[in-house]
Amino acid sequence: MSTQTISATHFSELKTKIEQRQARVAVIGLGYVGLPLALLYSEQQFPVTGFDIDQRKISTLNAGGSYIFRITAPEIQRARTQGLSATSDYSRLQQMDAIIICVPTPLNEYHEPDLSYITGTAQSIAPHLQPGQLVILESTTYPGTTEEVLIPILEKGNQQGLKASRGNAANGKSFFVAFSPEREDPGNQSVARRDIPKVVGGLDRSASELACALYGAIFNRTVPVSSPAAAEMTKLLENIYRCVNIALVNELKLLSLRMGLDIWEVIEAASTKPFGFHPFYPGPGLGGHCIPVDPFYLSWKAKEWDFHTRFIELAGEINTNMPYHVLESVAKALNQHKKALNGSKILVLGVAYKKDIDDLRESPALTIIELLQKDGAQVSYNDPYFPEVGRGRKYDLQMKCAPLENLGQYDCVLIVTDHSDYDYEKIVRESNLVVDTRKATRGIQSPKIIHC
Repeated sequence: MSTQTISATHFSELKTKIEQRQARVAVIGLGYVGLPLALLYSEQQFPVTGFDIDQRKISTLNAGGSYIFRITAPEIQRARTQGLSATSDYSRLQQMDAIIICVPTPLNEYHEPDLSYITGTAQSIAPHLQPGQLVILESTTYPGTTEEVLIPILEKGNQQGLKASRGNAANGKSFFVAFSPEREDPGNQSVARRDIPKVVGGLDRSASELACALYGAIFNRTVPVSSPAAAEMTKLLENIYRCVNIALVNELKLLSLRMGLDIWEVIEAASTKPFGFHPFYPGPGLGGHCIPVDPFYLSWKAKEWDFHTRFIELAGEINTNMPYHVLESVAKALNQHKKALNGSKILVLGVAYKKDIDDLRESPALTIIELLQKDGAQVSYNDPYFPEVGRGRKYDLQMKCAPLENLGQYDCVLIVTDHSDYDYEKIVRESNLVVDTRKATRGIQSPKIIHC
């Protein structure tokens, strides 16, 4: 049998398995992206195995529990009855037909890309890679990562001499590779996951067709692009678009405060225009995995082409400085009440990076707490989604959630995340001073409220 025939056989066999819902799907990284994805495949009757290095997640899932607020235990239990399992044993990848990588891609202390999760995962996959498998990277990263980082590790680390399919048979020992950016929006209840179009960039036509078939089984629309790099750049464009526009309204908010204008009123008025305007809203800083991180990925990569992304970097600078604006606003508000920031008791309301979710990634609240503590404030927090906040990549707070009672004991209540669970009228009534970074108290008339 010729090498071309062998390669074609790999393609047709996997395509048939996908169409018949028999393709065994591995999802590596069972966090806010990977676990919902695994559940979508399980709902469509695919045999799914989740892989993670966090034994707590493995144990919780295999016991039918959930560790993500918006995913309920009954959802996990239903998936378990359909065959979903979780493991940290990467040797089981040999049994899989498709491997989807959903691991974090944070920044290091120098605001440079940290690809250690991708490289570590690729090194774990490589020894178990099989001919004809489809490997898809979903982790947000700079253009070129799939081809320059992921594929070389997979090709070098396997023992069978396997090569990524590039439009040829590769001696009949090939595997397929694609990139498809995740488009999760935690807390979004208005758009079903299946209705979010899936961008797919395969290394060659066969990989693209297989990846589109695999995603087409769980998403209502797939959007193929010419290459993994094009798909990688698509994700960055989506998030940098948001980053730049949020920076714009944050800067306009600072100007409006000086001019005595209400930026929220201005945005609401501008939003009545039926064309040419999309509203973005100011806040205490950016949070989540993507928007605060992605601009730095592209800026770092751009230097390889001797290109300075000044516009993007300026937006990042503005957004990064917003927690410092909050610090100054709290200090000024306390000063008006003849109190110093040093020694004041402050309750931070909300530590999640946005309302009604249990996600701390890159949350500006964590930075704000650290800044307040550094200036001598006695800081407590309340968040219905976090009974405690311990240690993360960039913080070490070791704090427990304070009860939302006896608010008069605090010199200032600082609203950082505007969870729907909060009774803001009651909070204002019982507090001495409220500094609101989210306009959560809009409509409440009280001299206690300071909007910043």
